[in-house]
Amino acid sequence: MRRTNERTDDGSVEESEPCIETRQHKLLFDVGPDGTLFDNAGKLGIDLSEIDTVILSHEQDLLITEDCSALIMGCGHAGVVNIMDRVKSRPPAVCVGGSHLYDPATKKAAPEALLDEMAHALGEYRDTRFYTCHSTGKKAFQYLARQMPNLSYFSCGETLEL
Repeated sequence: MRRTNERTDDGSVEESEPCIETRQHKLLFDVGPDGTLFDNAGKLGIDLSEIDTVILSHEQDLLITEDCSALIMGCGHAGVVNIMDRVKSRPPAVCVGGSHLYDPATKKAAPEALLDEMAHALGEYRDTRFYTCHSTGKKAFQYLARQMPNLSYFSCGETLEL
């Protein structure tokens, strides 16, 4: 999986969603609000003509099962804990998505008490590797990462091989 985001010269991120390749399909998980996807795909060498499936993800999640299972969350509006609870009978090996733990308007992270509850609840999924990305925020990620050794940040332009 590769996120099609790209950092600008000033370090900010022009955001669009992941391109997901399986043995059988090449999926685009959402398209973003503008033409950034097309610019970023070109910068990262992603040929969008090879995409065979587009998933419009707002309030949707995607569970892919091949060699290992992967849960791809859109914005994670329902909350990663709630989303993981829905797949509790077959927890994925990997969970990727934003967590909405940072408010850009106020420039504040979610309260530490909420982060503690989240880390405790996700501790039940020790065999799941969590990758957080947009909307989580650095402060919230760093706080959670101290409590969750199975949490990593999935940055712009990175590829995740499963």
